[in-house]
Amino acid sequence: MDTNNPAVPRMAVIGCGYWGKNLVRNFSELGALAAICDDDEATSRQFAEQYQVTAGSLDSILGSPEIEGVVIATPAETHTSLAERALLAGKHVFVEKPIALNIEDAERLKALSGKQKKVLMVGHLLQYHPVFIKLRQMVKDGALGRLRHIYSHRLNLGKVRREENILWSFAPHDLSMILSLVGSEPESVSAMGSCYLHKTIADVTTTHLVFPGGESAHVFVSWLHPYKEQKLVVIGEESMAVFDDTQSWDQKLLLYPHKIEWKNGMPVPNKANAESVLVEEGEPLREEARHFLDCIRGATECRTDSSEAIRVLKVLQASERAMISNRVINLSELTTVHEKPRNYFVHHSSYVDDHCEIGTGTKIWHFSHILTGSRIGKNCVLGQNVMVGPEVTIGDNCKIQNNVSLYKGITLEEGVFCGPSCVFTNVNSPRAEIERKNEFLPTLVRKGTTIGANATIVCGTTIGANAFIGAGSVVTRDVPAHALVVGNPAKPLGWVCECGQRLGDNLRCACGRSYARTDDGGLEPAST
Repeated sequence: MDTNNPAVPRMAVIGCGYWGKNLVRNFSELGALAAICDDDEATSRQFAEQYQVTAGSLDSILGSPEIEGVVIATPAETHTSLAERALLAGKHVFVEKPIALNIEDAERLKALSGKQKKVLMVGHLLQYHPVFIKLRQMVKDGALGRLRHIYSHRLNLGKVRREENILWSFAPHDLSMILSLVGSEPESVSAMGSCYLHKTIADVTTTHLVFPGGESAHVFVSWLHPYKEQKLVVIGEESMAVFDDTQSWDQKLLLYPHKIEWKNGMPVPNKANAESVLVEEGEPLREEARHFLDCIRGATECRTDSSEAIRVLKVLQASERAMISNRVINLSELTTVHEKPRNYFVHHSSYVDDHCEIGTGTKIWHFSHILTGSRIGKNCVLGQNVMVGPEVTIGDNCKIQNNVSLYKGITLEEGVFCGPSCVFTNVNSPRAEIERKNEFLPTLVRKGTTIGANATIVCGTTIGANAFIGAGSVVTRDVPAHALVVGNPAKPLGWVCECGQRLGDNLRCACGRSYARTDDGGLEPAST
């Protein structure tokens, strides 16, 4: 590409970190880089000086008429919002995988790109590897015969993530290749995962896919492996091919013309020597960047567009659901088209059962499970490893921090704060061998209450509005409104204001509020 050609689309790269720096380099060498944007000012200055481009804010880049497209290489949870803003600003968008953390957001981006008539391309890098392009053409031409089975190994020691598990970090590339080779979506998905470094983040996963044409595939990924392996094996009726990206270029693609012959009713392997398939060398990321520019200029159709990304996302979500539920997931369970876009956020590692209600602006973070019949209000935040339900009600503006379980019979009114690892019980005399689900006692936490870290709330109690339960306390009886209780069992220590500050003997707060005692032993705002 001619770096002085004014027809080259002008690009801005948003995010110049671990992977973004490679995109910066490639778009610069293609003569397309015009600006960069990164939250770290030192990084911005460094790249601006190195590549002689502008280091701008996101707003300035999206508002610049000279910038035709943006390249997004930021954390996965920001992909949807950034891509949406860029499309609305009239920019073509290249976004690293995954396109979004849920299918609904991905569908919304797809519809928006169509409405705006802008390219929306997703960074499934290996689709642009010259060796995979050759392998895909061989499959298409029938060089391997009818496809039978595909398996992929992507293994290494690190880089370990804490914001996503190995499935979402490594497997998208392999799934993208497999779906491209087979040419259809799988009917069903099963998956298993193991957690070693963190109790809720899988370090090793195996995913098995079954396709409607009889093909099958499995994907094995791990960042806890003693050596690096990046291998895709394609088994056909006539031949077998191996794409090994750790080998030298002349050995990356090998064709094994093995055949299985039937003699006396028994399958007999007929082995043959491997043949090296020569492929012209090229950098996959360079080819991917060039492809995006060509798509913007209308020179080619986008190979990894939003439709392709949604197919991969569906398999990822089905795999995650299969791991959590320990069952085979049919992709027909994941309805995507023509659904009303949801206006709340659920991290891809979390699972929401059917028949749940979740309010606008609510965020449900990593490894949480919302069971059927539960209702969560608006603008709530649920941290990591939170379980809700079944049939639990949570009011608006509640904050539930990590490792909290809310069982059937629990109701939180508006503005309740549950600290990390606080405990709610559901029966008073549990036994492992005695079924007591019909003995669950209701627990009511009224508006504005704060429950400290590691506190225990024994079932059957009511906690009054704006009460404050000290960290580690064990609540065994009802707590009056505005009471501060601590200890085991929890006992009154004083009173707290609606703003959270402790009240003096005069029941007045520095914020200006004052209170009076009520007949039931609590406080209420004093009449003026």
